[in-house]
Amino acid sequence: MKTSAVTLSVLALCLLPFAFAAAPEKTSTETDAIRATITDYIQGYYTADAARMEHSLHPHYLKHTISGTNGDLRMTEKTGLQMVEDIRSGHPIPASERQATISVLDINGDIASAKLVTPHWVDYLTLSKWNGQWKIVSVVLREN
Repeated sequence: MKTSAVTLSVLALCLLPFAFAAAPEKTSTETDAIRATITDYIQGYYTADAARMEHSLHPHYLKHTISGTNGDLRMTEKTGLQMVEDIRSGHPIPASERQATISVLDINGDIASAKLVTPHWVDYLTLSKWNGQWKIVSVVLREN
């Protein structure tokens, strides 16, 4: 049985919207959960609350800090355990300096990327949904 050109054209027109359909929109629930994780991270830092910081971190967390200028760039690393210990032995940041802007850049299934901007640095974060909760896997920080 032959399919007519008209039938194929009609079928193509019916399927055309699906070819250009946008990716499914990320749910506000996932975005809110990612924001809450990053809020725990930065507020844990600001308030010297090690438990709150630790709650936000993935077991394989690693932070890279880039500092210096073009001719003399340095990179240092910290594990999650080192971050928590630093917070535990640190001091709260004055409330007047606790500013942060969180942008969720992308969510793809159980991974996400975000940006955290504070007055003194910018963090780019990678997160993973781990045991049903969003956790920060890695941070690249550029000191201002």
